Amino acid sequence: MDIDLPEHGLVAGDIGNVVLVHPGGEKYDVEFVTLKGEMVAVVTLDKGQIREIRDGEVGSARRLSVPLDVM
Repeated sequence: MDIDLPEHGLVAGDIGNVVLVHPGGEKYDVEFVTLKGEMVAVVTLDKGQIREIRDGEVGSARRLSVPLDVM
């Protein structure tokens, strides 16, 4: 994703999975989980706020900026 979502502890560059494409393809529900599979958030994002993974990119790990039990 290309934006920060501090209320969910997410930052631009975090990797999520599209779980729903809204009619018209302008909005997407995106699920974010920890590397252990713990749910962080499902958020609705506009088409311009996300992008596909590109060739040659690698993921990285970081700690959430908010605890999971707060969300």
